[in-house]
Formats: sequence, structure tokens, C-alpha cells
Amino acid sequence: MISSPPRAGALSPILRTSEVRAIEQRARAAPLMERAGIAAAEMARALVGSGNAGGKVLVLAGPGNNGGDAFVAARRLREGFFDVTVVFAGNLAALPPDAAAALSAFTVAGGVITSSLPREWRGALIIDGMFGIGLTRPVGSPYAEWIAWANGANIPILALDIPSGLHADTGLATGPVIVAAATSTFIGLKPGLLTGDGPDLCGHLHMHALAIDDAAVAGAAGHRLTWPELAAMLPDALCRRRRNVHKGIFGTVAVIGGAPGMIGAPLLAGRAALHVGAGRVRVGFAARAHPSVDFDAPELMLGTARAALDAGADVVVMGPGLGTAARTADLLGQALALPTALVLDADALNLIAKDRRLRDALRERGHPTLLTPHPAEAGRLLGVDTEKIQADRVAACLEMARTLNAHVVLKGVGSVLAAPDGRWDINASGNPGLSAAGSGDVLAGFAGAMLAQHLEPHTALRYAVCLHGAAADALVDLGHGPLGILASELANAARGLLNAAAREV
Repeated sequence: MISSPPRAGALSPILRTSEVRAIEQRARAAPLMERAGIAAAEMARALVGSGNAGGKVLVLAGPGNNGGDAFVAARRLREGFFDVTVVFAGNLAALPPDAAAALSAFTVAGGVITSSLPREWRGALIIDGMFGIGLTRPVGSPYAEWIAWANGANIPILALDIPSGLHADTGLATGPVIVAAATSTFIGLKPGLLTGDGPDLCGHLHMHALAIDDAAVAGAAGHRLTWPELAAMLPDALCRRRRNVHKGIFGTVAVIGGAPGMIGAPLLAGRAALHVGAGRVRVGFAARAHPSVDFDAPELMLGTARAALDAGADVVVMGPGLGTAARTADLLGQALALPTALVLDADALNLIAKDRRLRDALRERGHPTLLTPHPAEAGRLLGVDTEKIQADRVAACLEMARTLNAHVVLKGVGSVLAAPDGRWDINASGNPGLSAAGSGDVLAGFAGAMLAQHLEPHTALRYAVCLHGAAADALVDLGHGPLGILASELANAARGLLNAAAREV
């Protein structure tokens, strides 16, 4: 869950650590630490509850500016008559100047600090102010022990800026890390809160701009995708306002895949494309034995892979259930040479990863290309293992987009999107129900349909990915998941979301 009201018609920016530091430097005359502490104290009051003035709060303060934010929050809570205990084991002389001033203000106001953890303490809330976005190594002693105790105390934890132990840029937790009930993050969202381990660790996420002007973050390359924000900006092509239209306007999608034993994959992709607005869809099967009609979607035109490629299409979706036989590699080479938009998924990506000629053909394409790898496929494309991909998902996705001349979504919790020009996003929709066979095929179909309806490639990928996650969320809201969501259920849910959004814009 994320709370940060977006500006009308805008996506929320995501800032890497270097960008935050640059903004802090430009705003160094502003009392940012005081503002952060005040915002944290207000969040703490909300978590403790209005009926708990005088409630007991434990503040774990670290040796840097994150500790300074915690000292300000502690002082403000004491002013509100909360019973505040502050634990600080750092070197007073080594505190950064702003943090030292915050500690002094706390003690001058009557606050007391202790250097040892009060292990028998019980109260309403723990505030994690140990480490913020500057941490790049595993947490050491005594903070590792503090983290273990806090996580086991069965008391809600409010993390300041980011849960201590979590890498702000990557979302990687390589050692002890706080498991927060809520996180108050400052100035802008951080990649590590939205992807990797972050979504499981930060709890309910609240973004506090600290009165930093919108212009200060306007140049951010990264943005968070949520369905309410994208739905409010629904492109005209998806609104269906014009009445004098025909199927040709909304494009023809050809879906190529379906090797023996995997006939269902391209059918899922084809049905998905129809449900989100493609004018017509051809499905071409790699298997010689294939159905001539899909009785669940008789609107689909079925045939051989070669016939579907030769028939002409505005967009080709290639990969669902494709297989990696030599014959399918030839089909992929034909598709890469077509003067049309292309979505590559699954085995199409695996074929490119092991064939230099196909890889070169991909790089040299002058038409829009969308890639939809999961982490293992991404590793093959970049020639590294999956662990390397997951160690920095944003960097890996940007590298694929740049080196392969394509728009890329690296799937997974907090799917990362990247464009060849350096733009990137992290998707915030979706849930574990998407971890099911066929889900990626549906996403590929969505992406093809968005391109067919003339959305710019990066925009098409944004809508496909976020809508895919939002459809799973809608099914959960109806009580149909997350356990047991079927990929075949996503298309209907997505169609409902698109039409609901069109009625509102």
C-alpha cells in the first residue's frame, strides 16, 4: 500500500540516492531534517492512534542523518506527551552537524537517551531511525541485534526513509533488515522500496515531499506506475469516443508461438489482445498439428506461423509457447526483418540470447520492439546469472534497453520498465496471483494490442504492464485470489478496468 497523492496528470517520480543527494544539496538552506522529523512524528501519531496520547514509543537512532530525523521525531512526540525512549549507541562527536543539532534540541527539551536496548520494553510503536539511503553494506553490531529484537517484538515498526538494512537503489537485503509496518520516505520514492525485497519490507508506504518544489524532481528519469494515475491519463485511442471507426483503425496483431504441447500459450495472448482493444488478431502456430478454431474466442483467426507472418500485421507478438527448435529460429529471423512493431517474449528471448545473428538483427531494427523477460531470461540476454540481474533490477533493465535497442520490462515484484533513451519506471500494481502459468502470455498480448492501437512504445508498455497487475488486483478485490488466479481470468478483468477508466476521463 502506498500513500502519496499524485499531482494531477502526473506520475510520481522515483529518485536514486545520487539524485536525492543532489536535491538535498540544492536545498541545503532549508530545514529538511526538521521537516522529516515532523512528518515522521505525525505518521507515528497516526499509527499509535488518537486515543493513545502518552503512548509508549521506542526510537532506535543510528549514527548518521537518519538518526537525526529520529531525534526530531522523538522531540516532537515528547511535546505531544508521548512516553518516548531513545536508544543511541553512536559516537556523539562523529554525528553529522544537523543530526548533532537535532540530538542537542532533544536533550535540551528534556529528552534522555540510553545506549543500550531496553529488552523488556513494551509499548505501542518502534521507530526505526538507524540507517537511511546511504547504507550500502550489511548492518553490523550493535544494530544487527537491534533489528533482530525489533522484528521479534511483535510491535509495529515505523521506518524512516527506508527500512534499515535495505539498499535504497536496488531493493536488495543482504543482511539483517527491518520488517516495517509502515515507512515514511522523504523527498521522493526510492527504487528499493518498490522492487526486489522492498515491497515485502516497507509495509504501508507514505511519501513526504518536505516542501521540496515539484520542479526539483521534475527531471527524474524514473517514475512509479499505478493504475489510478494511468487510468486518469487514458489515451484517446483506448477511450473509444469516436463512432466513425472500423477494426482496421485499431490494428491487426499476429501472435506467433504454440510449439507442440504449448498450444494454449498463443491462444491466451491472442484472447488478451482482443479483450484490450486490438481490431483483429491472427494466431500462428509453430506446431504442425493445431486447432482451426478457438471455441472460447472464435474471433481469433488461426493458422500456421508462416501464414500469420506472411498475412501482414501491424504488430507481431512472438514467443508464447514458441519453443527453441531450428525452425522457430528461422521464424524469429523473419519476424525481426519485418517493417512492423514487435513484442518478444519467452522462447523468442531465449533464441536471441544464444544466436548472435538474431541478436544483431534485433539491435538493428528501426521499428518499435518490446521485450518482456523474467529475471532468468534477462540473465541469458545479458550473459549473467539471475542473481546478478536481481542484485540491481533497475540497472539490468536499463542495460538491456540500451544494448538491445528495445523497450524492456523486467518482470517480477516491482516490474521495472526501461526505454533505450534512459527513461525507466517501476510498476506498483499486481500481486502474487500473477505467479501462475500463462500470465506472461497475457501480458505479451496486452502489449501487442497497445502497440496496435498506436500508443508510443514506452506508453504502450506502461499501460500493458500496469493494467496486467491492476487486473490481478481487481480479481483479488472480488475475492478471486490471489491464490488460484488463472491467467485466462486476467483479460476480462482488464477490459472492465479500461472501460471504467474511459468513462471517467
